[in-house]
Amino acid sequence: MRLAEGAYAVLGDLPAKSTTVVEVPVGAGDSLGTRVHRFSSVVAVAASLRRELEAEASPALVVGGDCGVEYAAVQHALGPDTAVVWFDAHPDLHSPRTSESGAFSGMVLRALTGDGTDELGALEAGPGARRLEPGRIVLAGSRTYDDAEDTWVESRRVRTVSSLDLTPEEVVEAVAATGATEVYVHVDLDVLDPGTLDGLLEPVPFGLDPAVLIATITALKERFPLVGAGLCSFAPVDAAAAADDMGTILRVVGALAR
Repeated sequence: MRLAEGAYAVLGDLPAKSTTVVEVPVGAGDSLGTRVHRFSSVVAVAASLRRELEAEASPALVVGGDCGVEYAAVQHALGPDTAVVWFDAHPDLHSPRTSESGAFSGMVLRALTGDGTDELGALEAGPGARRLEPGRIVLAGSRTYDDAEDTWVESRRVRTVSSLDLTPEEVVEAVAATGATEVYVHVDLDVLDPGTLDGLLEPVPFGLDPAVLIATITALKERFPLVGAGLCSFAPVDAAAAADDMGTILRVVGALAR
C-alpha cells in the first residue's frame, strides 16, 4: 500500500492533460502455475499499459509502484539500437527459478532478455516481441546483488557503474560502449542514498546523491535520444512524509520529462 500511495502522490503533481492512469487489479492475484507471486496481476497490468503506450507515438514516462510495471514499458520502447540504463540499488536479474521471494519486481530486467522465462509466456506481447540484449544493459548504482544475479552479470558481461563516485561521464561512456544510439532510462528511487530520500521500502546505504542522478540523466539525454523512461518505488509512510520527498522526486521527473 505504501507503493500505491507513493505512485498516487507523484500523480498529484503531474500535468493532468498529459497523464493516463492504468489501473492495477484489486486483489491478491494468482500465480497461474508459475513461481511468480500474483502473476495474473502482473500480466493484466502489462496488457493494460501496452494498450495505452501503443495509442501514443511519443516517448512516455511510466510511474509505478514497483519495477514490475516497466516490463511492458521497456519492451514497447525497445528498438534494435536501444540501451537500457537501470538506475536501481538492485539489478532485478532473477529468474522465477532463482528468486526466493517470487516477486516479479526482482525479475523484470532479466525477463526482458528472455533468459530463464519459460514460465512467463502469458506475459508476452506476441511472437515478434523484441528481446533486450544483455550487452545493451547498463546497471548504474546497483549495490546489492544476490549470488545468482552476480553470476548472471559476470557470465553475460553486463556493464556496471558503481554507485561509489559515479559520474555522468562514466554512465554515458558505458552506454556508448554498448553501440546503442538511443536510450531507455529506468529509475528506482532506491538508487538514491537513504539520507536524501525517506520514502523507500528497502533503503540501501551508499547510494547516489539526487544531484548526481539528475546530472547523469541530463548527460544521457544530451548524448542519446530518450525513447522512454520509468520511475518507481516511492513508498512514503504518510502524506506528510510524501510531501517532504516530493521536491526531490519532481526534480528527477523534470530531468526525465523535459
